Amino acid sequence: MIKYLEKESDFETEIQKDFVVVDFYADWCGPCQRMGEILETIENIDILKVNVDTFQNLAMKFGIMSIPTFMIFKNGEEQKKQVGMMSKTDFLQWLEEK
Repeated sequence: MIKYLEKESDFETEIQKDFVVVDFYADWCGPCQRMGEILETIENIDILKVNVDTFQNLAMKFGIMSIPTFMIFKNGEEQKKQVGMMSKTDFLQWLEEK
């Protein structure tokens, strides 16, 4: 399920789930738009989309220098990060990697 972050104060609550993918993106970013189309086809995964233009403090906090950037959180702890566009196959493989 895709959810768009609406308030910065909700971020900590959202990443407390057992498994959540955070997608740092921007509306003007072509690769972000293409990844958004891919993410919409993936089921059974919580995805939190964070607009870096709206939530610059979060982008700075997590060192987001390029977009799209994906991060996996488990129970509030960052597990891993991936920068750049991927195919659906590569994205699903990345999710499965330890």
